[in-house]
Amino acid sequence: MNYSSRKTNAIINLPALVDNYNCIANLAPQSETIAVIKANAYGHGAIEVAKALSHCAPAFAVAFIDEALILRDAGITLPILILEGALSPDDFTIALKHNFWLMIHNTEQVDWLVDLSQKQTTPYSGRLWLKIDTGMNRLGIMPNQVDSVLTTLSNLQIHDAVLCSHFSTAEALNNPKTLLQIKQFELINQKHQCKKSLANSAGIINFPESHGDYNRLGIALYGATPVPASDLSVKLTPVMTLQSTIIGLKKVAVGESVGYGETWQAQRPSRIATIAIGYADGYPRNAKKGTPVFINGQLAPLAGRVSMDMITVDVTDIAQVKLGSIVELWGENLPIEEVARHMDSINYELLTRVSARVPNQYIPIKPQQK
Repeated sequence: MNYSSRKTNAIINLPALVDNYNCIANLAPQSETIAVIKANAYGHGAIEVAKALSHCAPAFAVAFIDEALILRDAGITLPILILEGALSPDDFTIALKHNFWLMIHNTEQVDWLVDLSQKQTTPYSGRLWLKIDTGMNRLGIMPNQVDSVLTTLSNLQIHDAVLCSHFSTAEALNNPKTLLQIKQFELINQKHQCKKSLANSAGIINFPESHGDYNRLGIALYGATPVPASDLSVKLTPVMTLQSTIIGLKKVAVGESVGYGETWQAQRPSRIATIAIGYADGYPRNAKKGTPVFINGQLAPLAGRVSMDMITVDVTDIAQVKLGSIVELWGENLPIEEVARHMDSINYELLTRVSARVPNQYIPIKPQQK
């Protein structure tokens, strides 16, 4: 039965998604802008997001092959970059079959490829990316290994590898670490003259000199800011609006407490609204007292701890609140970055932790966007 009595959902604005893509891609018109849709498109629904962007993005990127196979099963045909690369030798065969672009980031993966090539009668024909560690110290071969790895690939008749790296601090304008990463990457690429990819969302916006043959657009695609709002040179629209409704209203006298642990006490006669969302839905339990929600055009502060299925907010100063009133947790009217600050978190985490209990509802793209 397709029925839901609980009105807690994530409204996904696909027209805004397409507009955000075009807005950021236009900052780098000489580059191809890959849409990063890992982690179920940052919680927005990878299949629906991929379908909406298939007419404008040249390729997609996901974390690992399992995520890519879900897209292929849904009929997505564009190339898909696997950011974590091959996690086993078999991944090379699967990638070749499904037109996945694999990231090479360690020499063991190169050894797997050599072994595979020795068993094949034709060269490996899949597109490979070679990740270089320019200071992130997470994944990537070291700069002094690039010559050796490219020579090995050339011996396997693989000549079109894309060189790439990843920024650690591109969200800060003129950050010296980022400038150093750009310089180091360019020195390597000048020697080898490969296609290149360096810029992520923040790099596309803050560091035009980092634009390459491919840029990788992630968080900004979803209208969440990868840089401080004051530094943002483009207007992005939030794609996800997380909503619920008021399911309870209660008058609370001075001195009475609300919720587990008695962490909030009324300092005045108060009106408390209970909202149908909690940490089981992905709304973080560590949300602090005063975390804002948006009701009837105004902000209301969190009052008491987040429960598994519910939160409570102080609506004393908000008129015309009633059972069923819509509450925005973040999105169109309440920036997710503001909410994240009250949780000592970031927009990435809040978007990706929304649980399966919260269904996505999609606003379809407009005919002129197809």
